[in-house]
Amino acid sequence: MGSPNSTSGGRKRGSIRRLGGALQIRVSAGKDPATGERLVLVESVRIEKPGNERSERAAQKEAEKILTRLQGEADSLKVARTKSTFGALLDRWLGQHELDVTTRMNYEWIIRDHIRPVLGDVPLLLLTRDASERLERFYADLRRCRLRCNGKPFIEHRVDGPHECRVVKHRYPPGRPPAGGYRDHDCTTAGCTVIECGRHQCQPYSASTVRQVHAIISGALSAAVRWGWIAYNPAPAVRLPAKRRPQPKPPTAEEMARIVEAANEASSEWGTYVWLSAVTGARRGEVVALQWEDVDLDADVLVLDENYVRGPDGMILKDTKTHQGRRVSLDPETVTLLRQHKETAARRLQLLGLELTGKTWLFSAQPDLSKPRDPSSLTRRYGRLVTKLGIQTQLKELRHYSATELLTAGVDLRTVAGRLGHGDGTTTLRHYAAWVGAADKAAAATIASRMPKLGTGN
Repeated sequence: MGSPNSTSGGRKRGSIRRLGGALQIRVSAGKDPATGERLVLVESVRIEKPGNERSERAAQKEAEKILTRLQGEADSLKVARTKSTFGALLDRWLGQHELDVTTRMNYEWIIRDHIRPVLGDVPLLLLTRDASERLERFYADLRRCRLRCNGKPFIEHRVDGPHECRVVKHRYPPGRPPAGGYRDHDCTTAGCTVIECGRHQCQPYSASTVRQVHAIISGALSAAVRWGWIAYNPAPAVRLPAKRRPQPKPPTAEEMARIVEAANEASSEWGTYVWLSAVTGARRGEVVALQWEDVDLDADVLVLDENYVRGPDGMILKDTKTHQGRRVSLDPETVTLLRQHKETAARRLQLLGLELTGKTWLFSAQPDLSKPRDPSSLTRRYGRLVTKLGIQTQLKELRHYSATELLTAGVDLRTVAGRLGHGDGTTTLRHYAAWVGAADKAAAATIASRMPKLGTGN
């Protein structure tokens, strides 16, 4: 059973055909601009009683209505190809969306390198229609390889344009004789030849990064709904990769003591930075953004209202990650340590004929303390320190350490969340409260003490 429709020129505009106990309606909508594949809109109508003349006529009538509707959708898709693409929406949305400088930089990178090459030319109406299938396939590709390669081996060129690929093995540094000849190894020693081009190795994106990609897509589509470009946002129906539950591993109290001692032996400034980061739970950029006007040693209070981060044009000062400043109380030992640090800084500046003021930075690599330290350099320095001590941890886990120790000591969740700069305790518990063996043993003893006693006899 067929009922093809035609345009005035005789071109086929769709078809209705019998498939078992149903009628299938198919209308061509041209080609997908992103993949080049032919687009066919397909729907079906079930025949209530196959072979029954009345049921057959009713199904045919319903199929013809659907055919007319699909023809209209196909025309809309063809018009949308030249007017309303997802790339055009991204340009409009990003241009007027309020973002801080670092978030905008990250969004621009994700859109440029990942979203636009895949979805930039896709009509909005087409994306709305098949968002789940298209986006889930896109996210699966990113989870397999961030370059979305075809899975076949190839040379990943690191130089654009014609060039001679140099795939050269690194050599051992001078003075360290190789055992069994030269071989590949990681090094930054001068004289080693850097490998410019090599075999591609798939590096998948994490579930959290894919979710960030989806957040951008969903945000743009929500704007399109508000502006009347599309009828609804299909993003909430898309299935996302499961986000791995955070497994923080902060240093133990014993390990923290070793870390602080080693840092202080290296320099008093470095020891003060590590100590202050651990007791306040502040982010690395918040600590290096501190000036002496932010430290009230008489009231034992620290003001954290700025963050020193890398922007598109270099390092910048901005507000905190949550866009809210906070006041953190200091203990007497920390106040004493900061007084000593301030006196040392004042003597250092006095030798240069300068005076310490409220605008002087607490932590600076400049002789005149005129510029904050680069947070990335502190991360690398901390990594070298703990590696030397044989402790597996990272600088960011000092926040985990602070939250875990406070919660284990019985400090209420709201207070801990406030010190860390969280809006509520949910983030604190999910990301920063590590599993503490001692506290768990205490919990086991508590519940056991409340259980009825069992007899020892049979």
